[in-house]
Amino acid sequence: MRDLRALPKAHLHVHLESTVRPETSGELGGPAGRGGPFATFRDFADHRAQVRRRLVEPEHFRRIATEFCEDEAAQGTRYAEVSFTAAAHGERLGRPDMPLESVLEGLAEGRRYGIECRVILDHSRRQPVERLWKTLKLAQKHPEVVAIGLAGDEAYPLAPFTEVIDAAHAAGIRLVHHAGESAGPASIRDALGPGRTARLGHGIRILDDPALTAEVAAAGLALEVCPSSNVLLKLVTSLPEHPLPRLLAAGLTVTINTDGETDLAAEYERLREVFGYGDAVLADLARNAVNASFAPAALKHRLNTGITTWLTTPG
Repeated sequence: MRDLRALPKAHLHVHLESTVRPETSGELGGPAGRGGPFATFRDFADHRAQVRRRLVEPEHFRRIATEFCEDEAAQGTRYAEVSFTAAAHGERLGRPDMPLESVLEGLAEGRRYGIECRVILDHSRRQPVERLWKTLKLAQKHPEVVAIGLAGDEAYPLAPFTEVIDAAHAAGIRLVHHAGESAGPASIRDALGPGRTARLGHGIRILDDPALTAEVAAAGLALEVCPSSNVLLKLVTSLPEHPLPRLLAAGLTVTINTDGETDLAAEYERLREVFGYGDAVLADLARNAVNASFAPAALKHRLNTGITTWLTTPG
């Protein structure tokens, strides 16, 4: 079996604030651990909020971004689209542009580890529409931002945000929403319709609606599946019971991600161990992520070539 750290990977669903090293969080006065398992999504969100509140100075944001690059590169990630809640940090600190600008500086420094990163700016469905307008303005200022989207508790509807979503679409800004994680197919249909989503963040509840499953499979719209995170948040009872095999059997385009709760190579390793996936299947999953990404065509070609080399070189 080949070394999964050597498999070139794209990481499409990972929240920067969830990847903060425990020692870094501890040094900044936050919880010195990633936490979990969590009893509820609210417990998870509250724990992460403790980490976010400790990010205050530009050097804090630069540091976690550069450390993200180092940690991801060690797992074989060569391209990442990392989610970051920039507008919320900007409001909290009274410095609207600083958090994102500092993160972008850190990601640029992190290129020395052999990884290229872009940013998706997310916005909690629980928060005001005005903040999503600020998120859109930030995205328009920085070409390193490849998308914006709604995250958080899907019990809060997408409808209040449609004017911002339409404005983003008109401005050529991609939309990528969380949907079908804690809620069912109605959430996914919202994301696909008025939400104009280019991918489905999670999407694991899509199988509850066979017609929707067939529609999304035919369209080739990618799902950003985060198996271990789903277990950590108790959305799935255990990894062996995860719907991943059924998603693949339904012909859906599945990408493998961590949500920030584990390492990407370790996630692939768990799929090998739990589901018995061979290297060819794991390489196909890696290709799905590359092809579903917003990376430039030349980078996609290079990563796909690397995946083929990994698969055809004896382990």
